Amino acid sequence: MRNQAAWRPTKFERHRGGWRGARDPAELGIGSRLMGDLVAARYGAHLPGHARCRLLDLGCGKAPLYGAYAALVSEVTCVDWAPGEYIDQHCDLSEPLPFADARFDTIVLSDVLEHLAEPAQLWREMTRVLAPGGHVIMNVPFYYSIHAHPHDYYRYTNFALERFVKMNGLELRVLEALGGINEILADLMAKALSKLPVLGPPLAMALQTVVGAFGRTRLGARIARVSSRHFPFGYFMIAQRPSAPLPP
Repeated sequence: MRNQAAWRPTKFERHRGGWRGARDPAELGIGSRLMGDLVAARYGAHLPGHARCRLLDLGCGKAPLYGAYAALVSEVTCVDWAPGEYIDQHCDLSEPLPFADARFDTIVLSDVLEHLAEPAQLWREMTRVLAPGGHVIMNVPFYYSIHAHPHDYYRYTNFALERFVKMNGLELRVLEALGGINEILADLMAKALSKLPVLGPPLAMALQTVVGAFGRTRLGARIARVSSRHFPFGYFMIAQRPSAPLPP
């Protein structure tokens, strides 16, 4: 990664020994904090057990997860289509990746897949550049507002994600829903409230704080688990390339 010494937290930040969505509205919208918290918590929990050696961060932007994985790996390569101070390689992710086969041990793809018009191409390329035993670690939204206009093309169910994994000869290691009906409703209300003057932003923040805290209780977690079968807020997934060679 270029300019590593200049890196600073953006979309995600450290909090009480873990990670959460940023509280700076310039980095993460007030109405998006709940999703940010859920995504950050999953990466914080799973990166230590799966990120290793040579890491490729695809569609990295400001590399918001760098602080979470930097100490776990030996090398970081950042790729995005737009210029940025941390970008090593400019690349359209709908085109072949400019890397050798089995070049990386870890691939991170955070909030990126939904923005690709031809996702199957990227899956083939990720599989190609992933070393045997390596992991793809990623998240996608589901019940979530359209963003990054006009490049917001898809929403993926767990079935679609499982199909991508199977079609590319990978093995599913983790597939978790990010919240359920309570988190979806809170997100919708928070986004609406955050647009209102004066009292709107504080109310949006309070709502997400309460719903987030409830989601960490036994009852809240159960409601999220059951409701996410039909109303997932998003998904977090880890897939692994088998140690044995992939079939032709």
